[in-house]
Order: sequence, then C-alpha cells, then structure tokens
Amino acid sequence: MLAQVERWAAINSGTTNLAGLAATAKLLADAFATLPGEVLLVDPVPQDTVRADGNIVEVQRGQHLVVSVRPDAPLRLLLTGHMDTVFAADHPFQTLTWLEPGVLGGPGVADMKGGIAVMLAALQALEASPLARAIGYDVMINSDEEVGSGASAALIADLARGKLAALTYEPALPDGTLAGERGGSGNFSIIITGRSAHAGRNPQDGRNALVAAADLAVGLKTLTRDDLSVNPARIDGGSANNVVPDHAILRVNFRPQSLDAQAFAEDSLQHLCNTIAAEHDVTVHSHGSFGRPPKPIDPDAAKLFGLVKRCGKELGLEIGWRGTGGVCDGNNIAACGVPVVDTMGVRGGAIHSADEFLIVDSLAERARLSALTLMRIAARQGL
Repeated sequence: MLAQVERWAAINSGTTNLAGLAATAKLLADAFATLPGEVLLVDPVPQDTVRADGNIVEVQRGQHLVVSVRPDAPLRLLLTGHMDTVFAADHPFQTLTWLEPGVLGGPGVADMKGGIAVMLAALQALEASPLARAIGYDVMINSDEEVGSGASAALIADLARGKLAALTYEPALPDGTLAGERGGSGNFSIIITGRSAHAGRNPQDGRNALVAAADLAVGLKTLTRDDLSVNPARIDGGSANNVVPDHAILRVNFRPQSLDAQAFAEDSLQHLCNTIAAEHDVTVHSHGSFGRPPKPIDPDAAKLFGLVKRCGKELGLEIGWRGTGGVCDGNNIAACGVPVVDTMGVRGGAIHSADEFLIVDSLAERARLSALTLMRIAARQGL
C-alpha cells in the first residue's frame, strides 16, 4: 500500500493538470482491475467558469474512474474517492519526504492517494472472503473533488441511486477521529457591469462597478449568523485611476449548516443583488450554486457510524467523530438519501498545505477497519 501511495503521489494530479490526471487515472485503472468487475473511464460533464474579465468560458476536467462489481447483487454499496489534489503543476510542493520514521510528507499522500490505497486493499480483502458473493458495489474516483465536483456531481447522484450505504475515503484526523455532520458550501462569482466615464471631467456620468461590488461584499458579510458563514473573498476588476470602472467581479463563499440556512442565503443573495443593481444603477449577474448541500447525521447515518465504531472496537481502535466545517463528496451522497461515512481514509493532516502528511501505520489499520465494515454489511449485521 505504501508503494502504491508513493507511486501515485509522485505524479502531479492537480485538478487543472489534465496530463497528470490522465496518467494517474491509468495507474488507478490498472490497480483496480484486480477486482472482479468492469473498469471504465468516464468523461466529465463540461463546466464553465467566470474569468477575471467577466467572460464565462468552458473549462475541461479529467476523466473519472468507475468500477462496477456484481451490479445485479441485491445489496449494493458505493465507495468513492478522488484522484485530484489542490497542488497545480507549477506548485512548489511536488516531492515526497520522510518527515520522521513512519510519517511521510507529500502532495496528496493523505488527501487522498492514501485513502485510495486503503479502499482498494479493503475491497481486495472483501473479495478474498466468502461474504463477497452477498454484496455488490460501485467505486467512483473523480478528478474534480477539490473544485466542488461539478463535473462529476451527476455521476455521483447516478451511482448513489439504490445503494444501501456509502463509504468515502477522505483522511481522518491524525488521532483517527472521523468527520460527522458537515455544513454545506456554495461558491458564486457575481458579475457587476457599470458605465465608464472620465474621473475628472464627467464622473457623474459613470456607474462605478467596483464600488457596487464593495457595497455588495459588505452587505453579504452582514448575513453571517450562527448557522451561516459568508466569506466575500475577492474582487476582480477596476481600471486606471482617472477612469470610473465599469466592470467588477465579486467572488464569495457561503457555508450553511442547514438546508434552512442555505435557503436563507439563496434568497438573501438574490435580494442583495437586486438592491445593489437598483441603488448603483448597474447590472448584476450571479453565477454559481450550492454544490455541496449540508450533511446532517440522520438515523440511518447514525447506524452506519455505529457500525464503524463497533468494527473499530473489535480491532482495538477507538472510533469517534465530530462535526466539521469542511465539505466533500459525502455531502453530495448524503443529499441523495444514502447514509455515508466520508473519512474512512488514512490518518494524516495539514492537508491542502505544503505540510501535508500521512501516518504510514494507518494504511493497514484503516484498511482492516474498512474490510471488517464491508464484511459486516455483507453479512447484514448492523444496518
């Protein structure tokens, strides 16, 4: 498993590095071909993005890996991971380093090449068991999780349909704690179009898009409350000092803790956009969505967490969980009505930074935990 992680993490697979993603997808397809199922590379759904100049352009994502084993089995599961990382091809964090004995640093070693290795080892253990015939499953490893899974959201929803439960292989915390309930996330680029004018000769004829964007940012920030975080993150635009700017784009992220908070954010965003348009005499267009719905722990999810905890106890592991502000594909799976534990991967930390690390002993530890969980589900124990 460690050799797999070292081989996979040595290839840059940043979300925008299509060549690196293609190379990684091929390695993963070869590795998962050891399972008795069909291995496919699925084309991504086209996506668009708002450039700094306000133009909306299509962006390309990498192919997603899908493995289907015993699709006609009466009891079926979904296991998911992602091959992309947050580290672009030109990012300085590209190499693996032993930080201390048993602790490997490197891009994606925890998030989540280590998790993919854990998933594969657990499935191989399941297939060596007589219980394997009682269960079927789909595996999906997407190429765009780190940017919200827009190009794979429909695939996730399709594969989640009819599944009893799901396991996702994001890293656990260094002490093994799992992520429980998660808030949601929405990302928006708000395009503001004003009217240019000379800043000295006739400024009254201009409509300042930059000021409108700043006013909107302040208004959005005031929406923050206990169950909703709003982060106006960036304004693109502006012009020369002697020109009233006619163009600006506000980038903003929302983190609702509930569906009610998400609905409040959606309604408030539209209201504020309309207000700013009227008060500043500008055009305001909101581009984006809440791609990650909030993920509560409902009774079915609580049963799945309980099963993982009991399996951990049998293996001498103390398994706990707590709420987190992060989001992942587990949010999307839960929104399909499928219970999911989404941190079944390795123990590690400092993800999304150049200090990312993997605790190597957790590879076998977490593979045993997943394998036992899968076998208990196959035996219809606990769910």
